[in-house]
Amino acid sequence: MTKDFTYRGKTLDELKKMDMDEFAELLPARQRRSLQRGLDERQKKLLKDIRNNDYVETHARDMIIVPEMVGTTIAVYNGEEYVDVDVEDRMIGHYLGEFTRNRQEVEHSAPGLGATRSSKYIPLK
Repeated sequence: MTKDFTYRGKTLDELKKMDMDEFAELLPARQRRSLQRGLDERQKKLLKDIRNNDYVETHARDMIIVPEMVGTTIAVYNGEEYVDVDVEDRMIGHYLGEFTRNRQEVEHSAPGLGATRSSKYIPLK
């Protein structure tokens, strides 16, 4: 028995039938305010491209995932490359940038040039 997806008591089909203002009322405050202020040109272009294609590349990491994006693949730029994000129903209300890492992990090795004597000490374990 699988449980159907709901967002704040609404099914995915009900969410897709809502206009943007009705959907914004269901979102948390930060996302709701962002949508009420209006989408910028990059975000409008992204929505237009998603309506025409199933695969889109974008730099708009600050775009809020809306119900009409569900089921598409969006390549989100992380500062170095495009990372494919398969948009699922549980991602609704989040930002696109939350699903791509834009920082590398720090990998420390030996001390660099100009390091002091005490910082060059590496314990033998």
